[in-house]
Amino acid sequence: MKFCAISLCLSVFVVVPAFSQGPRQAAPEDLTGYWVSVVTEDYRWRMVTPLKGDAASVPINAAARRIVDAWDPAKDEAAGLQCKAYGAAALMRIPGRLHITWQDDNTLKIETDAGQQARLLHFGSAAPKGLEPSRQGYSAARWDPGVGPPPAGLGFVGTGPRVGARSRSLEVMTTNLLPGYLRKNGVPYSASATVTEYYDRFSEPNGDEWFTVTTVVNDLEYLATPFVTTTDFKQEADGSRWNPTPCSAR
Repeated sequence: MKFCAISLCLSVFVVVPAFSQGPRQAAPEDLTGYWVSVVTEDYRWRMVTPLKGDAASVPINAAARRIVDAWDPAKDEAAGLQCKAYGAAALMRIPGRLHITWQDDNTLKIETDAGQQARLLHFGSAAPKGLEPSRQGYSAARWDPGVGPPPAGLGFVGTGPRVGARSRSLEVMTTNLLPGYLRKNGVPYSASATVTEYYDRFSEPNGDEWFTVTTVVNDLEYLATPFVTTTDFKQEADGSRWNPTPCSAR
């Protein structure tokens, strides 16, 4: 009985410090640094602005089709909406570079040179009540395996293991979005859209470092089914190739 009691006490002292760590200290993977997108698929939709009406591979419904067919970049420019394709639902698909840093111990920051956007990934809390919608919305994040359960009211889809993936190191749920475009040619998502992302980092035998983000966009207003993409980024040694450019509607 004394041996059991001692073992129990030791287990408590071992476990508690792990759970007392903050998200930055408990990170199973280091995603900080400079990264460049490597476009190996969907070239015609990512490297150039698709032709008007081209929504191939996006499961749009009839309401979205009307918006796609009426797309006019000049109207977006006149209304100051050049950044509609640079919202959180589509930002990671735009070719360019990322700079990922910790803004503080509970907030991971992702900056893009394309469109000069900044996303904040908040650990440990869902969106505050009454928060105004924005282009990047509110992103709640957790590590997997997480430090404790997800924030109250925050559900992540696809929580089972994925074949072929070493880990699912970071999970992000984004809400409170302004309406935007999944592609530059006006393929829409609504203000009610939610974006779920899974970030996985891995190393090549030659020492190259990569991460892949799997993005799931759910939007009952404009999508018949969830829109799923995977996007690859390769780490760069420094920010010497960082090239900030403004949003473009064309």
